[in-house]
Amino acid sequence: MIYEDIVEGVFLERPNRFIAKVLIDGNPETVHVKNTGRCKEILTEGTKIFLQKSNNPNRKTKYSLISAYKKDMLINIDSQVPNEVVHEAIIQNKLPELIDLNYVKREQKYKNSRFDIYFERGNKKGFIEVKGVTLEKDGLSMFPDAPTKRGTKHLEELIDAIANGYEGYLFLLIQMNDIHKFTPNYITDETFAKTLMKANDAGVKILCYNSLVTRNEITIGKKAEVLL
Repeated sequence: MIYEDIVEGVFLERPNRFIAKVLIDGNPETVHVKNTGRCKEILTEGTKIFLQKSNNPNRKTKYSLISAYKKDMLINIDSQVPNEVVHEAIIQNKLPELIDLNYVKREQKYKNSRFDIYFERGNKKGFIEVKGVTLEKDGLSMFPDAPTKRGTKHLEELIDAIANGYEGYLFLLIQMNDIHKFTPNYITDETFAKTLMKANDAGVKILCYNSLVTRNEITIGKKAEVLL
């Protein structure tokens, strides 16, 4: 996934989940934040950030905050991009677990949920739910960074799909380089963590990969270990 029209800036503050105050070329600017999660350990005053300039004259904000440095590590915080990265990797046969698919479709409804990817492989059909991971502590990535009833619901629906003959995958995309382990964030959302273990026991396959992140691109990286 390649971004166009990327500019560098400095983060100042985040008045609410949707906007941030930043400096671009020394000038103050209000920008859109493409992640409604907390990101408190990433978005701190003075942090170097990258933003995408919009060519839509009707937008209230000219820029969207795409990524930010946490010390020396660049983290992509765009919550919309993981689906694109995983779909691209599947189409390009970069994921050994998901090769030779006969059919791939984005956004497929199943009962009360809408999964990110639907696929067919031989006589098998399945769903993939993608979650972007931006929280990291001491080399360990975690999800979620805020309680997520929606995430728990997706896991429960994947369990139901497995019971009805589908294959089910939860794909965790770590949106940063060189992080090789993942664990659910029990402290922030114990219900999600326990449901993830339940899903694993029910046959939902849990995949986790890190990413190759630069100022204007994010692509699939290497497989990471899942610690439940």
